[in-house]
Parts: sequence; structure tokens; C-alpha cells
Amino acid sequence: QVQLVESGGGSVQAGGSLRLSCVASGFTSSWACMAWFRQAPGKEREGVAAIDSAGSTSYADSVKGRFIISRDNANNILYLQMNSLKPEETAMYYCAATRNIPPFFRPLMRYGYSYWGQGSQVTVSS
Repeated sequence: QVQLVESGGGSVQAGGSLRLSCVASGFTSSWACMAWFRQAPGKEREGVAAIDSAGSTSYADSVKGRFIISRDNANNILYLQMNSLKPEETAMYYCAATRNIPPFFRPLMRYGYSYWGQGSQVTVSS
């Protein structure tokens, strides 16, 4: 059974850093694409960063230059290094993954991701 388990969330002051991790289990081959999404209360879930099997990355404009997504393929772990965090980035952060790339797939859109973690809360105080 495939499982994605996030960790590394917590509380930090504005300008601080956190690193999220997502351990994927139950699937031995390489994931076609993995991503981080976030959802703040009362808002829609939005894509933050994604990385495909070749290592190509995509970032939301709001996090470019501050967040770094990476993956350890040997151990099936996805990371998100978040720097210079802002209060408005307080949200539940979710890990997502897909084994195959469907038609019309866009890495930062929810469509196409078959597996999701339970989320890790990130709170940024001003």
C-alpha cells in the first residue's frame, strides 16, 4: 500500500526557515513526479513546488528564490527547504506523487496526482 508521510512542519518566526520531508513507501519504482502543495484555512490548495524523475523543477512564482525542492530517489524521500518564510505562508503543507504523467498534466496543478500525504502544519508568526 502506497503511503506518503510528511514531517518537519512547525512554528517559526517570519524570515525563518523550515525543511519539510516526505517519505514515500509501498512503491519501489521511481515516481514520475512529486510535489508540495499547501492549503491555508478558507483557501484552495495550491501548488508550491514540483520535481519530476529527471530532476526538473517547477515553482510557484511566490516562492521562487526562497524554496528549494529536492528528492532522494534511492530512499524515496521528497524535501522542501523553505527560507525567508512569510506569515501568509502559514498553511498545511501536503506531499503529492504520481507514478505516471497523464495528458494535460501540469506539475503545480492538483490534477494527475494519485497519492497524497496527510499534511504537515507550518505556522509563520510576524
